[in-house]
Amino acid sequence: MLQGTWLDRNLRWVFPLPAVIAILVLVVGPVLTNLLFSLQSRSWGIFPVPHFIGFGNYLSAFKDSRFWSAVGEMLYFTAIAVPVETLLGLAVALLLNQDFFLKGVVRSLVLLPMIATPVAVALIWGLMMNPELGVLNYFLQLLGLPRILWDTSPTLVIPSVALVDVWEWTPFMALIMLAALQSLSQEQLEAATIDGANWWQRLVRIIIPMIRPAIVVAVILRTIDALKTFDIIYVMTQGGPGTASETLNIYAFKSSFLYLRIGYAASLLVVLAVIVLGIAAFFNIWTRGERK
Repeated sequence: MLQGTWLDRNLRWVFPLPAVIAILVLVVGPVLTNLLFSLQSRSWGIFPVPHFIGFGNYLSAFKDSRFWSAVGEMLYFTAIAVPVETLLGLAVALLLNQDFFLKGVVRSLVLLPMIATPVAVALIWGLMMNPELGVLNYFLQLLGLPRILWDTSPTLVIPSVALVDVWEWTPFMALIMLAALQSLSQEQLEAATIDGANWWQRLVRIIIPMIRPAIVVAVILRTIDALKTFDIIYVMTQGGPGTASETLNIYAFKSSFLYLRIGYAASLLVVLAVIVLGIAAFFNIWTRGERK
């Protein structure tokens, strides 16, 4: 009786407790540990002796040309992938919003890339882009075009891995925009058609403004994910050739597990988190300003 009475009085604490513990263990704990490591000179070893150096790792990063190169490659990859995914996602959503034969089959096929494992996708595309044996260069030669080095060229490697990212995640953008399109009221579109508006005018002046919140959400989610992309790039190029596709995520990975500089790698990840949070905050402030 007393136990039941205690539970009745404390249900608001008992029920959320497992979720709070999980968040503390899986999120807060690792974040605080990484922050602590970033303030230390720490390396791998049997008996590592960390030394507190304050912001020394961050100062070293800001003086490191490879760090700035990694930031640039990360932003370059994101600047290519996200806009293309947004435009293609909108086009696919508009197509799937129409009624046509075998619509369900086409929708399932379009969404398949999003279901695939990124590592498997990277392996398959890496084989397809092989300069000597890849099927993409084979088709180019059939058309009488020269072979392309794809992910082995320093100038083409980022666009090449961005192409793979576009192929995999355009369905995600299309799915969000399709949901928004299907929730639109048809009355305004019918009224615009009666008033003589053509398809392009309806798209630009009615459809896009009405689904704009969904587009913004999709862009924010994909931007955050693109900034921290690791699996596709690492499996296809390991950051190469040289450091041509070495993003900040990959540089942090190499700093920790190849160069054994745990503290420095932790500081790189903190900077990455700040960049991601900063861009997300910018989008949030910008969308609030637009709504006002």
